[in-house]
Amino acid sequence: MRVLTIVGNRPQFIKAAPLSLALADARIEEVSIHSGQHYDAVMSGVFYNELGLPEPSHSLDLRTADVDLLESGITNVLQRERPDWVIVFGDTNTTLAGARAAVRAGVALAHIEAGLRSGDLSMPEERNRIEVDRIADLLLCPDEHSRDTLEAESIAGAAAVVGDVMADAARLFVPLARERFPTILPPRTYLVVTVHREANVDERRLSRIVEGLNSLTEPVLFPAHPRTRAALLRFGLDVSPHISLMRPLGYLELAALASQARVILTDSGGLQKEAYWYGVPCVTLRPSTEWVDTVRVGANVLVDDDPDAIAAAVTTAQMPPDPPVLYGDGHASERVAEALVRCFNERLGRPC
Repeated sequence: MRVLTIVGNRPQFIKAAPLSLALADARIEEVSIHSGQHYDAVMSGVFYNELGLPEPSHSLDLRTADVDLLESGITNVLQRERPDWVIVFGDTNTTLAGARAAVRAGVALAHIEAGLRSGDLSMPEERNRIEVDRIADLLLCPDEHSRDTLEAESIAGAAAVVGDVMADAARLFVPLARERFPTILPPRTYLVVTVHREANVDERRLSRIVEGLNSLTEPVLFPAHPRTRAALLRFGLDVSPHISLMRPLGYLELAALASQARVILTDSGGLQKEAYWYGVPCVTLRPSTEWVDTVRVGANVLVDDDPDAIAAAVTTAQMPPDPPVLYGDGHASERVAEALVRCFNERLGRPC
């Protein structure tokens, strides 16, 4: 059996690493595409070396988030490779482009992180998730709640609860990260901030987030996404001396830093989950989240861009006592491989 995996941004590189190991163990041939949606060297290419991934079979180097251009490039590869499955991850424009290309080529489509919903249709990611779930043949859900969502939406594809492949990455790579990258401050004495979503680099929202960060008193380590740093400069937004603006960090370096923070402040979906697995409370700089269980159990607080809410949430942030296991046990990738094989064998490669 042959699968084509499609990645294009930082979280997808992380998810692809444990899955590639599981596919190899299951003797499934993998062909990979890097769309080039994120093309900064630190934000993309470094992951292949850092996580031990083989170089992608096809690097499109498109340097765009335009879905039509991404789909065209992916379609060209599909026509040459003719895989049994296309696997897409999450909710990016690369995800949507890969899903559309698979459907047009008549190749079975598997969606990892199926069934997630934030309820905010103003987010491009939310619209991408919904469309991809509606056209996928195999929907690989991180939890029962996600599968229930698909059932409530009468989604046609076959759904399987496998857990979250990012939990696999945390299990495999965080011990290595801490060993390789000692923290520059004592553990639990600092905050980590990441801001990258398109909505949050708008002048009004970013200025309010910076106001909230400037009101904090603890040391803040802020690895700045390239477009966030550019927006800070463009809008003339200055950060206070307790905030250290840092270069973008690779996955392992950020994992070492974030896993030993007192609090993580972020607009990243992936880092919200990682914070939970690290045992670090999270403050989310968004009005909504697809990872609702982290909020429900009290490990994550939604503050949107409210400066006062940011300060208050950081002051009171703490993990709940006896936090439940969320989003799997760190072995989702093996279950993904098993689901692909089972579906392939049952239907001779046709969609489940």
